[in-house]
Amino acid sequence: MMRCLVIEDEVDTSRYICNGLKEAGHVVTACRDGADGLARAVNESWDVIVLDRMLPNDVDGLSILSTLRGLGKMTPVIILSALSGLDERVRGLRGGCDDYLAKPFAFSELAARLDALVRRSRSREDIRELHLADLKVDLARRTVERDGKAIPLQPREFRLLVYLLLNQEQVVTRTMLLEAVWDYRFDPQTNVIDVQISRLRNKIDNGFSPPLIHTVRGVGYMISAAPH
Repeated sequence: MMRCLVIEDEVDTSRYICNGLKEAGHVVTACRDGADGLARAVNESWDVIVLDRMLPNDVDGLSILSTLRGLGKMTPVIILSALSGLDERVRGLRGGCDDYLAKPFAFSELAARLDALVRRSRSREDIRELHLADLKVDLARRTVERDGKAIPLQPREFRLLVYLLLNQEQVVTRTMLLEAVWDYRFDPQTNVIDVQISRLRNKIDNGFSPPLIHTVRGVGYMISAAPH
């Protein structure tokens, strides 16, 4: 059973989603405007949030998402939107959402994606900290330290670092990163991974020794304390 918050202003779409989730045995709360949705998202505990992009009063769901992530709320979020172009999907994923589904959609696909998001989230609940050399990541508090110094990370950078640490000493490919961190099932043909790796490396390795994030030329990346 999941506790689901659905922030969707279209009555028929909201009813369609909520009825389907309730029939599957989940607990569902629906909000039809951004202000109410944001308040419920911040002040209550959810397993997953379904968030529409275009809400009343010209509210973009991405602004709600940005506020959530800025407050440290890392509840899995899937965005629903009629804005289905590649640029819009990239905006959503870079903005901190965990998945992006274009309208119109099949409920079976939405349900499968929600199950996958919650399953991944719950599978890591028993892991509290990740370590490598003098690097420490506290998953519960979502903090990162190296050599005792706090390192602030953006939500996507944090997810990227956690994924690398969960696979430390192993090469992770571009495809693996696209699927695990960006939830892409295709290659968007952008340098988004290279840019994020570069930013993360500057924060994690700059001024510290040894370097931990390594490029495996032609294959992908690896996080390791051993020289490469």
